[in-house]
Amino acid sequence: MEEVKNKPSKMKELMSWVWPILIAIIVAVGVRQFLFAPVTVKGESMENTYHDNDRVIISKLSKIERFDVVVFESPVEDDHYIKRVIGLPGDHVEVKNDELFINGKKYDEPYESDHVKDYKADGLNFTEDFKMEDVTGEKVVPEDSYFVLGDNRQNSSDGRDYGFIKKSAISGVVAFKFFPWN
Repeated sequence: MEEVKNKPSKMKELMSWVWPILIAIIVAVGVRQFLFAPVTVKGESMENTYHDNDRVIISKLSKIERFDVVVFESPVEDDHYIKRVIGLPGDHVEVKNDELFINGKKYDEPYESDHVKDYKADGLNFTEDFKMEDVTGEKVVPEDSYFVLGDNRQNSSDGRDYGFIKKSAISGVVAFKFFPWN
């Protein structure tokens, strides 16, 4: 007597492919929505750190710290900006003679060294002197807000122009830069 093997139904075979694909799509959407997301840099405001059309990955769960680069909803147009966090809640920010002072303490800005060097060679300041209260009307950064500046201070619309960024407007912290198509 010959044994008859049960062939899996076409529906079962199809579902054996559909379920893993569906689960992979759900996981990918969840990761992008809640954990990480790709972002393309637009403009020159973060040069020489990031250039127009650079691609970065932002972390949506990272704690925001001083000097982190963040992506946020623009307070002045329907777009997203990328800038460096300089002032945390409660901080007072001031720039004098191309030197950054936060709460009276001088901080080095190594990401600015090439820019500053070029301007100093011409007898100019790269970053115009300012005190936070002169550009925002506030002496310190309010709670749940941040003061941001672009690295290319000569070509950056940033906290000096539009004030503070609310924590709720921040999409994420730049985790790394990648070059998949370069």
